[in-house]
Amino acid sequence: MSSLYRSAISARIAKLPQLPPSYEDDDEKSEIADGIGELSTGMGPPPLPRPSTSTRKPKPPNPEFKPSSPASYFSQALQISLPTRALDVRVYYTPPKYDNGGVIVFHHGAGYAGTSFACLAKEISEVMRDNVGVLAFDARRHGKTTSSQSDEDLSINVLVDDFCALLQTIYPDVAAAPNLMLVGHSMGGSVCVRACPILQQRKYNIAGVAVLDVVEGTAVEALPHMQAILNSRPEGFDSVEEAIEWHVNTGLIHNPISARVSIPSIVVPADSPLTPSTRANIGFKYKWRTPLRSTAPYWDSWFPSLSSLFLGLRSARLLVLAGAERLDTTLMVGQMQGKFWLEVMAGSGVGHLVHEDDPTKLAEILADFWRRNERIVVRGNVIKAVGEV
Repeated sequence: MSSLYRSAISARIAKLPQLPPSYEDDDEKSEIADGIGELSTGMGPPPLPRPSTSTRKPKPPNPEFKPSSPASYFSQALQISLPTRALDVRVYYTPPKYDNGGVIVFHHGAGYAGTSFACLAKEISEVMRDNVGVLAFDARRHGKTTSSQSDEDLSINVLVDDFCALLQTIYPDVAAAPNLMLVGHSMGGSVCVRACPILQQRKYNIAGVAVLDVVEGTAVEALPHMQAILNSRPEGFDSVEEAIEWHVNTGLIHNPISARVSIPSIVVPADSPLTPSTRANIGFKYKWRTPLRSTAPYWDSWFPSLSSLFLGLRSARLLVLAGAERLDTTLMVGQMQGKFWLEVMAGSGVGHLVHEDDPTKLAEILADFWRRNERIVVRGNVIKAVGEV
């Protein structure tokens, strides 16, 4: 049984355009403004009685959970405008050492942000000796990405179109674009799977697609339990430190170092216009960047047909799971036929957020996947490397 379903049942970017870097907000105060938690799992512990905002006492910040800046993990932070999507997208990027180096592109899961991949990105840069670049970004209605129009729609087709538009804006010249590997966590995995054939149709080279901890069957089975999971989540926090501490203490993120850099992007000040305030979060200093309940209308579009679409990709395929997963029938048959590479990151310290909990091990897995499947372009001809699926 997957960690997703198990937790539910227990009531649980080659170079960029020369854009101005935006680390004027390197100081931790500005990194404090964004976020939410994932649909798939990691929604929190079983529901507990919560004191009303009128009677509870504010909790002082715990210095052990002081926020960290992503400047220590990525070399650049950029805002990339997508006029056709009415979006101003926050991108975190570390370029490859050489102009012809490939790039691993990360798509986060529902409610998280590009900073969720900070520790993993740094580990990959070290393992690959900067020969491969790493790029992460905040999807619409997440993190520091903003919109000039309503950005409420989080349906899968909208997210896929956003993703493709971002990559086409970053790499407008397909002939000069680097080899790309798409890595998506949970909902982000579904986006990457669906975006891959579209990008290939537009002549981009996709070395492979890696999906992190999501299986169609168990994800769909878990959806009916989401409301109970949402009831277990606090409506707000008295400080960013408290939000970080909550994620660590509840076991949603087992790696405090990662939590300190990722969580500040998923909560915003209580008076932020990015997220509507509700009666439930009155009295808190910080609220979720994207309230999960508001994403409910789109859940049913995220996971259906994911397994068959994944197996049908014309690229290398990797599935990384957090534990001894129960593959659905389609994936089980596909595995027996050798249609994808499966890695299980077993261990008590690894949960749904595999990329945050054990970035070192996952970096090794992804580096190996890249080396096996990187495409070498010689005079316009694409040559498959040994080991490509």
